[in-house]
Amino acid sequence: MKSIDWREAVPEDAEALSALGAATFLATFAHDHPGPALLAHLRDAHSVAYYRAALADRAQTLLIGETPLKAPVAYMVLTPPDLPIPTEPERDVEIKRLYLLPDWHGGGHGDRAMSLAVAQATAHGAKRLLLAVYPRNDRARGFYARHGFEQIGETRFMVGDTAFTDLIYARPL
Repeated sequence: MKSIDWREAVPEDAEALSALGAATFLATFAHDHPGPALLAHLRDAHSVAYYRAALADRAQTLLIGETPLKAPVAYMVLTPPDLPIPTEPERDVEIKRLYLLPDWHGGGHGDRAMSLAVAQATAHGAKRLLLAVYPRNDRARGFYARHGFEQIGETRFMVGDTAFTDLIYARPL
């Protein structure tokens, strides 16, 4: 069985997070997102500079999952909520990103990642986890439902210059 060792990301991980973010986003969405918009999104939202800034922001927590040989295969970003719904920043944490490379889907790796997200949020005093998920990502929606998330709203998510609708999910802690 393939294993993932999780740890809190450090500034030196910005390049690995950028590569991993781009790879997982392409693997997840290339089937129904326009190519030019995808590439623009990767340049902006998954640049090394983006991850450097996120790692420097003390309000965010980034975790990276690696193989025993230290190859990056999974990551998550936990942030103060930035969604168009009423939130309480001192009580809510948003899972901004939670991705695994496709070969690491299954085997309980996602469950372990969610346990880590819950532990991190709880350690920060959160009472609710929030996230946005693409409606056509049935695998992710099923995963979140199994972990107690329910839809509470919708938001727009830009991929390059193309708008998509995402569903907002929440789960109490």
